[in-house]
Amino acid sequence: MSDEIHFGPFCLDLALGGLLRDGKLVPLGNRALEILIVLASAKGEIVTKDDLMAQVWPGRVVEENNIQVHVSALRKALDDGSTSASCVVTVPGRGYRLIGTPAPASVDGAAAERVPDAAEYPSIAVLPFQNMSSDPDQEYFADGMVDEIITALSRFKTLFVIARNSSFTYKGRAVDIKQVGRELGVRYVLEGSVRKAAGKVRITGQLIDAKTGTHLWADRFEGDLSDIFALQDRMTEGVVSAIAPRMFQTEVYLAARQPNNLSAYDLCRRALSHLYSWTRGGSADALRLVSQALEIDPRYGLAATIAGSCHLLNVSQGWAADPHSEIAEGLRLLRLAISIDGNDHNALSVLGHAIARLSGDFDTAREMVDLAVASNPNASPAWTHRGWTYQLAGQPEEAIRSFERAIRLSPFDPLLFSIFTGMSAAFVSLDRFDEAVAAAKKAISRNRTFARPYLCLAAALAHLEHPEAKEAVARLIELEPNFRISDWVERSGRWHSQLYIEGLRKADLPE
Repeated sequence: MSDEIHFGPFCLDLALGGLLRDGKLVPLGNRALEILIVLASAKGEIVTKDDLMAQVWPGRVVEENNIQVHVSALRKALDDGSTSASCVVTVPGRGYRLIGTPAPASVDGAAAERVPDAAEYPSIAVLPFQNMSSDPDQEYFADGMVDEIITALSRFKTLFVIARNSSFTYKGRAVDIKQVGRELGVRYVLEGSVRKAAGKVRITGQLIDAKTGTHLWADRFEGDLSDIFALQDRMTEGVVSAIAPRMFQTEVYLAARQPNNLSAYDLCRRALSHLYSWTRGGSADALRLVSQALEIDPRYGLAATIAGSCHLLNVSQGWAADPHSEIAEGLRLLRLAISIDGNDHNALSVLGHAIARLSGDFDTAREMVDLAVASNPNASPAWTHRGWTYQLAGQPEEAIRSFERAIRLSPFDPLLFSIFTGMSAAFVSLDRFDEAVAAAKKAISRNRTFARPYLCLAAALAHLEHPEAKEAVARLIELEPNFRISDWVERSGRWHSQLYIEGLRKADLPE
């Protein structure tokens, strides 16, 4: 190993036994310096807390808080008051790593499995909720609520969540959110309080941008204490479904404002904003961006999932010049994502939906989407794909339950039009035409250029023998001048609902 390790503006001089910044010695305690030497020697790899203890405190029993104190001091020395992400990154549940050191060569030239860090992905710490009750026994409920929220947030693959042991070091302390962000290396902090009175409980929560101190979201949840665990689950779902989309929207906005030097994750954030337009041009732009991301990191699961989704969307919407090659590439990319992470709820749900639509292997498709929602029960897109999968499999009641769950989890989702379209199709299959009309109109009100809800609307209105069916057909033909029922059935999958097809024929759509 060289006697010098360079990272960012720093030089760690092992022979001197000191840290230099622009040639000047940085004041650093002995333990913090020893921790830095261990992290720097790992060359960007994760160093577990056990390894740190063994190397910095050999043969001694040390409290985990001792590490955190010295890591915090190290961060302060390295960050020099900066509010940007720290050089020392906490990898939740695993340990620490130092950003900016030369990475080790990959084995046999193969791309190593990607380990994203908190400086790249959105990261959050959930602080202990304050017990506002006079009853100290309610402390367990407040702590349990935080545990549940941390667990639920941890299931999102593109979100770093600080482990409980770290965030609970702030329990009972008055904190400065910006300082918490710097010490834990996170961008977002969730704090809250719990108050119990007269058999009722009230939970408040607020999401704060730790870099700027800006409040991004706040809400209050109230319920009855008769079933405290069911209430806790409901509160957790409410908090997670509120803050996860809010953080995503903020991240997309930040990516759009970054002009150059985008990371693979930044490119994916931009790609998603284009993909959600649900247009031919948007899909092409998204595919271009995630292709760049995969050039940066060929084993980036999120980029592979988005790219696969783009290819399959092109096929389902009739935008593909060569449908067979796009299907093959889409499936390849999704399988790549799953080979990287077998529990990736995004890749599992998209692939399950695709299998149901393209091959009719409904057993495999249902297994995959069920695994997706089990991996992350709070992921609205996974429930949406599950809904479409069960609709294709001829189980519209289960499809509707999935779509309703997706809406409850993300009531302001940019793809809400797709969810309402799926509900409308399921209602048509169940001979519930009035509800199908209502759902189709909700979809159209959110995206007037998406053709499929006009199909649902035309089919439902035709069954009701309503004159507005002609208007729905006219708008559909305006969006898709070459529409044919047979072409649509071929590219949209094996539908088990004759009522749907009969409705399209009653609406006088061309065969």
